[in-house]
Amino acid sequence: MIKISKDKPKFETTTLWDFPTQNYGDRPHGDNKYPGVTPAFIIWNLLQRYTKEGDLVVDPMCGSGTSIDVCKEENRKVLGFDIVPYRTDIKQADARKLPLDSEVADFVFIDSPYSDNIKYNDHPDNIGNISCENAKFFEELEKVTKEAHRILKLGKYIAWLIGDQAKKKKFVPVGLKLYSILAKYFKPVDIICVTRHHQTSNTPIWHQRARKYNFYLRGFKYLIIMQKALKK
Repeated sequence: MIKISKDKPKFETTTLWDFPTQNYGDRPHGDNKYPGVTPAFIIWNLLQRYTKEGDLVVDPMCGSGTSIDVCKEENRKVLGFDIVPYRTDIKQADARKLPLDSEVADFVFIDSPYSDNIKYNDHPDNIGNISCENAKFFEELEKVTKEAHRILKLGKYIAWLIGDQAKKKKFVPVGLKLYSILAKYFKPVDIICVTRHHQTSNTPIWHQRARKYNFYLRGFKYLIIMQKALKK
């Protein structure tokens, strides 16, 4: 039975998650000023369901280190990697080629770019510098998927947070395309809808434009959960 302390976040039981703030508690988890920072609530909820104390969590695209901070508080071992590390406890590595042996991770979490909409850095190998309108973007995400499959233990889980893109009236269903890629390597478990907050388009002028020009603003991200199935 999962025991939840009253000073911890809400333990989610539905497929709709809504977190108005990035952080919980009185200590930072990651940097809430970092572009596209991961909500700490998401990491915390995933750890409760898919890991136990002492398990090794791997985050191949660690960003500002949200997963590291949450894992340490929850007594999980954690390895965070990034193409350009944001802080000293994040190791430099490409998510498509991690310096890890096969089948070492008990859980993999990925919060990846979903196009070139956010400028993270100028590293030539940064997937976030490729538009999702380019087929190469999904080819690179598939390489990340294969690597995640390689490092994950049999029977263990991966969770991937990603959004769609609607730009200049062109819609790219990034989440669905990624789901199709993941399903080639993993067993589907569920899809969570995570409400988006604080994006730059969530302003009166953008809502007015959405009505006037008949388009939709992005209101959610996908949290895709899958399992590395046991060999038959």
